[in-house]
Amino acid sequence: MQRRDFLAVSGLAAGLSLAPLRRTGALTPIPSADKKALADAALGAARGAGASYADVRIGRYRNQFVSARERKINAVADSESFGAGIRVIAQGTWGFAATNDLTVDGIAKAARQAVAIAKANAILQTEPVQLAREPGYGEVSWKTPIEVNAFDIPIQQKVDLLMSVGDAAMTAGATFINMNIGLVNEQKYFANTDGTYADQDIHRISPGFNVTVVDRTTGAFQTRASLSAPMGMGWEYLTLRAQDRLVGPASVLYNRSYDMVEDARLAAEQAKAKHGATSVTPGKYTLVLDPTHLWLTIHESVGHPLELDRILGYEANYAGTSFASLDKLRSKTFRYGSPAVNIVADKLEPGSLGACGWDDEGVKTQKWDLVKDGILTDFQAIRDQAHILGHARSHGCCYADNWSSVQFQRMPNVSLAPGNAPLLPAAMIANVEKGIYILGNGSYSIDQQRYNFQFGGQLFYEIRNGKITGQLKDVAYQANTLEFWNSTTATCDKRDWRLGGSFNDGKGQPGQSSAVSHGCSTTRFDGINVINTARKL
Repeated sequence: MQRRDFLAVSGLAAGLSLAPLRRTGALTPIPSADKKALADAALGAARGAGASYADVRIGRYRNQFVSARERKINAVADSESFGAGIRVIAQGTWGFAATNDLTVDGIAKAARQAVAIAKANAILQTEPVQLAREPGYGEVSWKTPIEVNAFDIPIQQKVDLLMSVGDAAMTAGATFINMNIGLVNEQKYFANTDGTYADQDIHRISPGFNVTVVDRTTGAFQTRASLSAPMGMGWEYLTLRAQDRLVGPASVLYNRSYDMVEDARLAAEQAKAKHGATSVTPGKYTLVLDPTHLWLTIHESVGHPLELDRILGYEANYAGTSFASLDKLRSKTFRYGSPAVNIVADKLEPGSLGACGWDDEGVKTQKWDLVKDGILTDFQAIRDQAHILGHARSHGCCYADNWSSVQFQRMPNVSLAPGNAPLLPAAMIANVEKGIYILGNGSYSIDQQRYNFQFGGQLFYEIRNGKITGQLKDVAYQANTLEFWNSTTATCDKRDWRLGGSFNDGKGQPGQSSAVSHGCSTTRFDGINVINTARKL
């Protein structure tokens, strides 16, 4: 595949009114000075039209996706988008417009259009926007600390990897396997009237597969998805380092690098073994949840419920609002979980999907407590929400998935802190009398208040008197958010702390996608209700 090149127009600052930013080839960076000149044109036009605040995002977004089934390639997709979005406050009201006409005239026209939209919206405004203060940071930059740009890896090498994954699974007994590699590169230039000019180059990678093994005699099938995590890394993620290969109590696991071929082979063997697994007996169990599974429960039962826009009722798409409320936070005594539960929001974690230097409204990213020693301590807010919480600054979690999309509050990385006492999964399991050890995320359901839920998984192992006795199947657990987190009795230490995450987390209307990581160590929950998903009434 030929790479394309964008070539900034020579002498852009002086000649932008005559020529657009034209792309003529590869995805080489556009000089920051050229983007600054365009951004200043937008900000100047917005001020001239009456805006009291304005920001502009000049974005180049590239997405690549390679997928295969068994030993055949299904699709290779490579898309690229380039343009600018301008957001303003005029007469105390937000306005937004976007354009792919990246000339001074084009971006200035869009800025004036955004101001006109704000003034039109002001008729319906009941309370002017209150924007939390944030200093101007001048000309700054941030880049995902990758070692190898995955877009520089030839498509043939990606195809060869997927063919090896398919071969490994089929040789090990798989009937079918679907596998893929997804890549994202966001080159974003943000500027605002506070004086911030932030140039960022963000990379993400997501390898995955799903193996199916069919029992030809019964027609039954069993599956196992990959135990990988999408990461904010380059191609180096797919080059396994010895220290990142972990031999867990029941399966090989991975930390900051991943062997896709080895995992596919093991997945086929484990899916085949599921056919002989015992169907679970419903009842109360101690659950020992591996990070490959627990990240999703954190995402749905902590990450989304603590989004302030859901709490206020501004956002209700994709599983509703939230049971959490301002009065629960203000009480400073609301027990979200047991004293073993410490949950942090973190836009700084290296290798995470949500890491960046500045958010999409010029706020320097940070880390803060959401739940401390089990007590609810904070929510997630952006600049026009911070005053509702009595905060002087935004948390810096504003994001738009494209230059043409308006930015809004998105979940930062939300993670469960590791335990302080030395503890690894094998020792945790050794103290469980009757339990289930669960790996990998499966199907799930949660209600419109993010309160009552049900989660499945990929692999289930019965624990009897401190030992793993064999595989189970047809397992799902049910709880409500507060009962679940208050049943936490132990979490392993930082040696076991690993990232999971979502590459495409949906929210908003029109819907937007974001990527977010959730870290945790293996954690124990006592007295959780387990159901048998195969039981018929």
